[in-house]
Parts: sequence; C-alpha cells; structure tokens
Amino acid sequence: MADAGDNSKTALVQELNGLLADHFALYIKTKNFHWHVAGPRFRDLHLMFDEQAIEVRDQIDAIGERVRKNGMMTLTSVGSVAEHTQVADQNDTALTADAMVKELRDDNAAMVKRLKGMKELAEKAGDNATDGMLDDWTDMAEERVWFLSQVLK
Repeated sequence: MADAGDNSKTALVQELNGLLADHFALYIKTKNFHWHVAGPRFRDLHLMFDEQAIEVRDQIDAIGERVRKNGMMTLTSVGSVAEHTQVADQNDTALTADAMVKELRDDNAAMVKRLKGMKELAEKAGDNATDGMLDDWTDMAEERVWFLSQVLK
C-alpha cells in the first residue's frame, strides 16, 4: 500500500503534468494570436504576444523535468496535452485584437490560480524545488495578466 508521501507526490505530479499541458496549449494559442493579430495596435500586440509565448515556452522543459525528477512520467504527445490542459482551443483566426487579449488574460489568470493551488501539493510532497519554482512561475503568469489587463484599459 502506498504511503501518504507517495500519494502526495502522485497528486503533485498529476498537477505538474496538467501545468505542462497548459503551457504547451497556451504557447500555441499565444503564437496563433501573434501570427493573426490585426488592427491599429498590430505591432505592439504582435511583439507582446511573441514575448509572452517565448516566456511560456521556456518554462515547458523545467516543468517536465520536475515530473521526471519526482520519478514519474511526463506527457508524451499532442493528444496527452489535449487531454490534460485547461486551456481551451481557439481556431478563429479572425478574432479582434481585444478578444485575443481578453482570452489570453483569462487563460493566464486561470494558470495563476492553478499555480497557487499547487503550492500546498508541493509542500505536502516535500518537494522544495518545485515549491520554489512555483513562486517564479506564478510571478511570470501574474505579470502576463497585468500586461494584458493594461492593454484593455
């Protein structure tokens, strides 16, 4: 029978894989918007979306490595990303710039919520490294929410 520590680690890794899926999905959505944004704010939004996509992309490997360092398996395919993400697909290439900004703001806000919820899981699992990384990832996601919110004012 698994002990509480094993259960805690399993719960944390399940959330880490969900976070990994969210990062893959958010990266793709942000790049989609980077490529398809149009209108008078094109240049500013095009550049901001690209900066944010790169930041999200650069966290993917670190999240996957936390799963592996906990002795478990990561997501393995586009299908597994789709199965585990909370980020909804967006295939409409004709969204307005404001609709794109709002959607990314909301997706990043949901990621902040997920990240904050993971703190307790990392603590229960005794995973100090993940606990510390969650703080950094939360700060980055909160900054993305802040930037996107300011664009809408």
